[in-house]
Amino acid sequence: MSSNLDKRYGRTPGTRLRERRVLWIVAGAFAVVLTAWVVWAGLDGAGPSIEARDTRHSIIDENSISVTFEVSLPTGTPSSCAVQALNESFTVVGWKVIDLPPSDQYNRSLTEVLHTTELSNTGLIYRCWLT
Repeated sequence: MSSNLDKRYGRTPGTRLRERRVLWIVAGAFAVVLTAWVVWAGLDGAGPSIEARDTRHSIIDENSISVTFEVSLPTGTPSSCAVQALNESFTVVGWKVIDLPPSDQYNRSLTEVLHTTELSNTGLIYRCWLT
């Protein structure tokens, strides 16, 4: 009676072998995808890192602000930084992209004057990137 029920509900030795084969194929595909992701994620972080931070700002008048910031980037590589001025409602009222030539110093301190459309409340470094 047991063999009749097994045949009726598809529990034959061939079915079990097929299920094991499918399980091994799925597990192998998962292992390949996981290995590829680990290799990709490990190699992705090998690029040079750039750090920029604001050190101070000074409001000159209603239409200009001075922003001082520090940049840490690999030596001998040109880069660019975007500096912005914000008003009380955090709207951008001044924006400037500064090109930094290659230097033999890893850390640099820079001061930039931005012209604004209205009175600014703060000046910030937005972002830096390699060019």
